[in-house]
Amino acid sequence: MNKTICIDSTRSNFEREKLRIPFGFKGGYLSELWQVMVRLTSKANTSTIGLGTQSVLYGDADLFGNTSEAGGNAMMYTLTERALSRLRQQCFHHPIELFERILPQVKNDALAITGKPDINENFILNALIGIDNAAWLLYARENNYLSFDEMIPMPYRSALSHHNEKIGIMFQVSYNMPVSDIVEAVNNGYFIIKIKTGQSGSQEEMLQKDMARMTEIHEALKNSHTPQTHDGKIIYTIDANGRYHKKSTLERFVHHCQDIAALDQILFIEEPLCEDNTENVADLPLPIAADDSVHTEADVIQRIELGYGVLVLKGIAKTLSLSMKMAKLAYDNGLPCVCSDLTVNPLLVDWHKNLAARLTPFPKLNMGIMETNGDMNYANWETMRSYHPGGYGPWTKANAGVFELDQSFYATGGGIFESSDYYDAKV
Repeated sequence: MNKTICIDSTRSNFEREKLRIPFGFKGGYLSELWQVMVRLTSKANTSTIGLGTQSVLYGDADLFGNTSEAGGNAMMYTLTERALSRLRQQCFHHPIELFERILPQVKNDALAITGKPDINENFILNALIGIDNAAWLLYARENNYLSFDEMIPMPYRSALSHHNEKIGIMFQVSYNMPVSDIVEAVNNGYFIIKIKTGQSGSQEEMLQKDMARMTEIHEALKNSHTPQTHDGKIIYTIDANGRYHKKSTLERFVHHCQDIAALDQILFIEEPLCEDNTENVADLPLPIAADDSVHTEADVIQRIELGYGVLVLKGIAKTLSLSMKMAKLAYDNGLPCVCSDLTVNPLLVDWHKNLAARLTPFPKLNMGIMETNGDMNYANWETMRSYHPGGYGPWTKANAGVFELDQSFYATGGGIFESSDYYDAKV
């Protein structure tokens, strides 16, 4: 029986981390990401710190486009602070219970803070990451759970029961990344190339840019080989972040990929259609993955009914609590899962790695799959790495496009349970 944990006090802080160059997706560009630190202290005087990386462009692209970058971040941080104020004197048995209890209140707070009646749920979930992670650590410490496996509540253990020895890394390609950099990445062993599509402009302008970009990349990589796939070919995943308004536009992109002989190398297309599009995609000649459009278990069921064949988990963008519930639904319905990034800091990469490591291996690859791109995008990545107690563990190093996970990773959770002197001093 889990202990009853009561929260006595809360604190937070944040740091602004610059990106090396503007990072483009969802038709916009980020120049910095705020790193939020949350401290929860229980009535038993147990104190834990959870981290979150804020991405307003991911959370609500319309809000991002209609405010200054700092202004949007300030709104999300204000929402985190408001949620923390609601936690004081709250008691819970496990973090999923706490998450479900406060979420309706935080949604109302988000409407009041942003003044946006249709604020995207991803904005709200993103604001809760540090809180949720701190709650999981508090739960583990008060119940004397020493590993990630012990921390997983019983209903979700079947879905998260694997110990993958390898995780294939999705190498992210933004709109403006030079093709020479992509070729260099493949030469360094990366074999899953995640291409950002859904570029700026009208739907027709977007499509023409996306098709030209796909041709450019495939021409450069079509003769490349890797020992990591069954046929030796490089794999593509495509991520449009919901920018395609109609299935017919998506079909034109798919036909173009077929025309340039790239279709067989595409593992899946991630969230191509806008969230309110409910066209069935089961007849498309490749799997379609659900990501941005799933905020609840009901959303997952709806996407399965619409023919989506892959589920993208974002434990570092939508909370670990929600991701566990989604992973169980996917497992029960036979859908493979991958973990996608939010350009998070090094410690959060290992939070997400713990989730990706325990998912059923992706079909045909015999390994888990996750995206991580912080090392490519943060100006101060190596400094940030020093803040992470496990930041130099062997599991943090990419080797031929994979993270290799040994028993030390599973025994320590990649260092996520250890205290960080740096973050301890900040909040």
